[in-house]
Amino acid sequence: MFPDAVEVQALVRSKGLFSFYEDGHQECCRVRKVRPLRRALKGLRAWITGQRKDQSPGTRSEVPVVQVDPVFEGLEGGAGSLIKWNPVANVDGGDIWKFLRAMEVPVNSLHSQGYVSIGCEPCTRAVLPGQHEREGRWWWEDAKAKECGLHKGNLKQDAQEVPVNGTANRDLFEGKNLVALSRNGMENLLKLEKREEPWIVVLYAPWCQFCQGMESSYVELAEKLAGSGVKVGKFQADGEQKEFAKQELQLGSFPTILFFPKHSSRPIKYPSEQRDVDSLMAFVNALR
Repeated sequence: MFPDAVEVQALVRSKGLFSFYEDGHQECCRVRKVRPLRRALKGLRAWITGQRKDQSPGTRSEVPVVQVDPVFEGLEGGAGSLIKWNPVANVDGGDIWKFLRAMEVPVNSLHSQGYVSIGCEPCTRAVLPGQHEREGRWWWEDAKAKECGLHKGNLKQDAQEVPVNGTANRDLFEGKNLVALSRNGMENLLKLEKREEPWIVVLYAPWCQFCQGMESSYVELAEKLAGSGVKVGKFQADGEQKEFAKQELQLGSFPTILFFPKHSSRPIKYPSEQRDVDSLMAFVNALR
């Protein structure tokens, strides 16, 4: 199956080849994966998937073994016309690999190079030992958003509630231990080769669901670092500030987190998508 050429052309002409790094992967996946699958399933009465509950605890923890597909239609058309079977839903990933090795099943050679979960090339990278297998997919996004839409009907309800850009009517990261930086403030921070104190700064957009998702962790981080000698700041980098943030602050997608060391002018970009307070604190402690 192939995506509709007209749809792909319209997407690329209007937003470029790699818009998913800027505004999320859903639109690209919808055009290139979900709609072709929808056409393919229209000719079937059932389909089988390899979904497992432990693949993505944030979104797949309620996958049943067999179900009436809640999203796609089958040969007869209409609701209930397609059966979806997930035979390994309750099987542990480790047991899957034991079986594959025991039965000498041929597997993609990328698996042995750290690519535990394999998707499209621009959106897949190898994971490190100890990282969850889905961390290599859409690594710049929040962990709860790691689905392309093929299995939307199996997502936990809270993982499907994605706010629309522009609906946020309040600022983020409010706290007495957080400093809101202006454009001038960021420019001054960049110019300093020897700072009196190191800084950690989040580049954010109030409408971004991933920024909203890490708000409590970042506020807690600011509380824990209060009085430690590390300043915690925020910079709203959308709108008129976005081009500046992309050129000068390594902004690729929201949120982007930067650490400004005490004795270096060049900020260090937080490399992980794990934005819980413990992970952020480990990043700060490793650099200060």
